[in-house]
Amino acid sequence: MDPLVSADWLADALGGPDLIVVDATLLDPALGRDARDEHRAGHIPGAVFLDLAALRDTASPLPNMLPDAAQVAAHCGALGIGDGMRIVLYDDSPWRSAARAWWLLRSYGIGDVAILDGGLAAWRAAGHPLETDTVIPVARTLTPRLDTARWRDLAQVRANLASGAEQLVDARSAARFTGAEGDPHGAAPGHIPGSRNIPYARFFDADGRWKRGDDLAATLAGLDPDAPVIATCGSGITAAVIAFGLHLTGREAAIYDGSWSEWGRDPSTPKATGSDEA
Repeated sequence: MDPLVSADWLADALGGPDLIVVDATLLDPALGRDARDEHRAGHIPGAVFLDLAALRDTASPLPNMLPDAAQVAAHCGALGIGDGMRIVLYDDSPWRSAARAWWLLRSYGIGDVAILDGGLAAWRAAGHPLETDTVIPVARTLTPRLDTARWRDLAQVRANLASGAEQLVDARSAARFTGAEGDPHGAAPGHIPGSRNIPYARFFDADGRWKRGDDLAATLAGLDPDAPVIATCGSGITAAVIAFGLHLTGREAAIYDGSWSEWGRDPSTPKATGSDEA
C-alpha cells in the first residue's frame, strides 16, 4: 500500500482477507466528545476501535508514553490485528491521531500500515456509508518488536542539546512554542532550546487532506534535509504528524515521547521562549 490511501481506494479494498480498518480517534474529554461512543454511532464498515487512551504505559505519570510489546500484542491482537496484515488507520480527531497509531505500530514493526487521507470526514464527503453494527473481531497472533531508532527519551534529548546531531522539531502551536500561551497541562511555558516550530496543522490542506509534493516541501522548508529529526509536541501525539509528514518525503523521524509534558515539568531541563532558535 501507499502510506496514504484515498476513501475510494479503501471502499474498493474493504473485505480483503488481509486488510483491517482501524479507527484510531483520540479525543480529550474536555472537548465534550467520547471517541468510543462516536465509533459506535458510526464507523467505516468493518472498522475496529483502537483505544489510544488505553494503549500506553499506564505505569508512567506521563500521559502518552509508548506501551511495551506485551501490551501491544494483547491489545492489537484482540482487535484482529495480526502479523502480515495490511492496516488502514483513520481518525476524526483534531489532533490527527491516526498518525500516532501509525507511529506506534511502525515502532513495533507491525504490518503494512497506511492512513486514510482526510480521515472520516473524507470518507463521508466521498459518499461512502457508515455502519453502527458492533464489529466482533477474530483475535490474531501479533509479534511486535520495538525499533528503538524511532524513539527518544529525556536523556537522549538532553544529550542532543550538546551534540546537535539531530534537529528538534516541535509540532505545538506557535503561541505555546514561544511561551505566549501557557501550557494547558501545567508545564512551564516555552520550548526545548534549539527547536524549530512547525505546527502540525501546517501539514494539511484546507480540506483536511495531507499536503504532498511542493506544498509539503514548503511546510518542511528550513529543515536540513541531511540531518535526522526528533519530533516533539505536548505529549507525543501531534509529533507523529511531523514523523508521518517526513515519511511521505522518504525520510524518517524519531519521536521524543515524553515531549513537553516531561521536559516542561522537569526543573532541571533548560527552557527557551520566543521564536525559533535553530
